[in-house]
Amino acid sequence: MQPKSRHLPADKRRDVTVEAVIELAAEQNPSKITTAAIAKQMNVTQGALFRHFPSKDAIWQAVMKWVAEQLLARVDKAAEAAPSPLAALEAIFVTHIKFVSAYPGVPRMLFGELQHSGESVPKKMVRTLLQKYAERLAVWIERGKAEGEIDPSLETSAACQLFIGAIQGLVMQSLIAGEPAAMCDKAPGIFAIYRRGIEVSL
Repeated sequence: MQPKSRHLPADKRRDVTVEAVIELAAEQNPSKITTAAIAKQMNVTQGALFRHFPSKDAIWQAVMKWVAEQLLARVDKAAEAAPSPLAALEAIFVTHIKFVSAYPGVPRMLFGELQHSGESVPKKMVRTLLQKYAERLAVWIERGKAEGEIDPSLETSAACQLFIGAIQGLVMQSLIAGEPAAMCDKAPGIFAIYRRGIEVSL
C-alpha cells in the first residue's frame, strides 16, 4: 500500500483502514493482525487509528460491512443484467469469484470469523451476509422454476447451499494452492456442472 495522507477526512480514513486490513489478511492469519500492523500499513500512528475506531472489533465490523455491501451490490448488478434466471445465477457465481480473486483477504477473514467458538458482532455480520446471499439465490431459483428453466421439483434451499458450497470449495482450494487468480478460470466449468444438476432436462 502506498503511504497515506495523515489528513484524510473521516469517511476516507475508514475506507483506507478497510483496505489495509484486507491487504494484510491476504498475507497473514487474520486473527494475528494487530492494530499496530494496521496503523503501519496505513503509515499512521495507532493513536490516529483509534480516533476513528474505538476498538479492533470496531475495525472488523467496518471491514465486514464493506464486504457485505460490495459483494451484494456487485452480484445484484450482475444478476439484473442477465437475460434469464439461469444466466443470472451464472453471473452471480462468476462475479463472486472475481470479487474474491481481487480481494483474497476477504474469504480468509470470513472463514476466520465463522471458526471462532464465541459470539461477536463481526461473526453475526458474516452469518447475516450468508443469509442475505442465500435469499437472493432463492429468488432467482424460484424465477427459474416459474420460467421453465429450472427443475420445478428442485429443493431450493438445498440448491442454494450447494451453490455457496461450490464457491467456498473453489475458493479454499485456490487459496491452499496459492493461486487465487486461477479460480476465475475454473469458475465457468464448475458452474456448468452445477447448472446441469438444476436445469430442466430436455
